[in-house]
Amino acid sequence: MTNKTVSPAAVQGLKEALTAAYWYKSDLRSFLTHSLGKPDLLARLNWNDYKRNVVSALVDHLAMNEEVYQRDLLKLMSDVAKITDFSHLLRLEGGAEKAKAAQQAVAALRKLIATHEEAFDDQRKIEERRKQAHDRLVQAAGVQEKLKALTAEYMALLGSDEPQRRGYRLESILRQLFELFDLDPRASFKITGEQIDGAFSFEGTDYLLEAKWQSEPVRAADLDSMAGKLSRKLDNTLGLYLSINGYSPDAVEVHTSGRRLTILMDGSDLMAVLEGRIDLLQLLLRKRREAAQTGNIYLRIHEILT
Repeated sequence: MTNKTVSPAAVQGLKEALTAAYWYKSDLRSFLTHSLGKPDLLARLNWNDYKRNVVSALVDHLAMNEEVYQRDLLKLMSDVAKITDFSHLLRLEGGAEKAKAAQQAVAALRKLIATHEEAFDDQRKIEERRKQAHDRLVQAAGVQEKLKALTAEYMALLGSDEPQRRGYRLESILRQLFELFDLDPRASFKITGEQIDGAFSFEGTDYLLEAKWQSEPVRAADLDSMAGKLSRKLDNTLGLYLSINGYSPDAVEVHTSGRRLTILMDGSDLMAVLEGRIDLLQLLLRKRREAAQTGNIYLRIHEILT
């Protein structure tokens, strides 16, 4: 944490931008869940209150306890300032005016952030040191040996035409991969047909996992089961869906609108992790940030690596 404090003007600018950027509280909560990854912070808010009051309560809590939450406050400011897509507002009545107001509020926040560049630079250096430490850990011989073994096992499955056997082997690979990156895989990664169900924790947030290996891309109806399960869980539970052969355009479009609680992986993502081109934690973090900042729940691996 830096010793610099965030100015009152920047705190107010964050409130205005965050309030304007999301019209529905469900969208706002989805953004905050992806951005902060702090279920305890969001659970303490009164979500039955007016949206502006919810935002004020959260931002004021972060600012008044900056010695604890400065990193979260700076990250939230950065994520809000990166919002560029306001198409969700255009669909509302008076949408053009709402989108314009949101753009202006976010632009004003960007100018305020410029006056805190030193604090953001300190935060970037801290994040870079953490990343370098984690990269050294991932490059350790034991991790690399395990990844090579899992890669060989996965490659052996690519030509399999036995869905049940392939499902059991994929279940084992995923469980070992999640354990390797300390993601606490729990419940049983049980198999129903070609689908694997499980759960894990990442940065204090609980995730449900569904993995599917079928010949055709997953369609919107296939993702509906995940949405139904999430609707019956605590509000801060997110979903990770892995479809080895990807998703149809309608699946991505339908589940991108509204409250975005699921992020999508495909076989290319899994292969990149197994080959050591990106570690699983960084992949999840990039996908979650993309969902928070742009609403895109299906950030492709080539977009991340380039």
